Amino acid sequence: MPAISTGKVLVSGANGFIATWVVRTLLEQGFAVRGSVRSAEKCGHLRDIFAAYGEKFELVVVPDITQEGAFDEAVKGVDAIEHMASPVHLNAENPDEIIVPTVKGTLSMLNSAMKHGKNVKRVVLMSSTAAVLQEQSEPKTFSELDWNELVLQQIAEKGSTASGHTKYRAAKVLGERAAWEFFEQHKDKLGWDLVVLNPPYVFGPTIHAVSSPEALNLSTREFYKIFTQPSTQATLQAGNCWVDVRDLARAQVLTLLSASAGGERIIISAGPWIWQDWLDATPNSSKYQEGIPGTGTDTVYKIRFDASKSARLLGMTTYRSKGGDRAGYGGRLGSAGMVN
Repeated sequence: MPAISTGKVLVSGANGFIATWVVRTLLEQGFAVRGSVRSAEKCGHLRDIFAAYGEKFELVVVPDITQEGAFDEAVKGVDAIEHMASPVHLNAENPDEIIVPTVKGTLSMLNSAMKHGKNVKRVVLMSSTAAVLQEQSEPKTFSELDWNELVLQQIAEKGSTASGHTKYRAAKVLGERAAWEFFEQHKDKLGWDLVVLNPPYVFGPTIHAVSSPEALNLSTREFYKIFTQPSTQATLQAGNCWVDVRDLARAQVLTLLSASAGGERIIISAGPWIWQDWLDATPNSSKYQEGIPGTGTDTVYKIRFDASKSARLLGMTTYRSKGGDRAGYGGRLGSAGMVN
């Protein structure tokens, strides 16, 4: 498919942590945006922060993304889709509480795009490295060729007694696989191609509506707690990989601009971390805990991701650092056009 450099983009779940940054970055880069939210009550904050864009930003209400035809009207007249709406929590008792809405929401969007998205040229699905990595005792670098088969086995064996993380990761595996299977089954009659982005933990500033620390999205809530609550050394040595939300939003736009990204699964990762790394990178302040300085001195990061495809296809060669440094970006998303 050709690159998409202008036009209107549908962003589902537009009031979410990542999605709000995607909306902002798309608008800053000259795209028009149609955002979908679950209720009219979720529209006010978005209308306020994007008021300067006038008619280039619009909102539609899609109360239940799992219903067949839920996005039939929303996809009409858009040139691309960024499907962001998906449950992100660790509270499911029965695995189906998170797996079913993840899979059905994805298929609902793809079916609507197939039937009514006459102008759509690309659909970008936000997945996660939760669908990629598997827990292991030895350090490993994962790539787009890897799938988290272990969590599917654990769900089959443990069901409701599986951990919240396992249920969430299984939902990501099954949601992404459902998208690829749909695309393969119907690609002969589709006018669009599919791209899947797989980020790890997403940190960074919030611009979506948040009423309290308890209402923060999952990754930001964990980040907040590590700075404000005492932690054990074991907790401070725990970690994964990460990407700044602004870099992820940049990747979402670059995915539209890159013709060669079509049909690809792409990991977006700035690198590994343990919690103590973040405390060490923060200026001394009585507001935040220091943890146990030196905890990460001899750290061997167990999880890494090969992000070379994102560099090759999207030009994602630089990322924000743990210390907040902003790299100089060139091209369409140049430093003058990037958000702070």
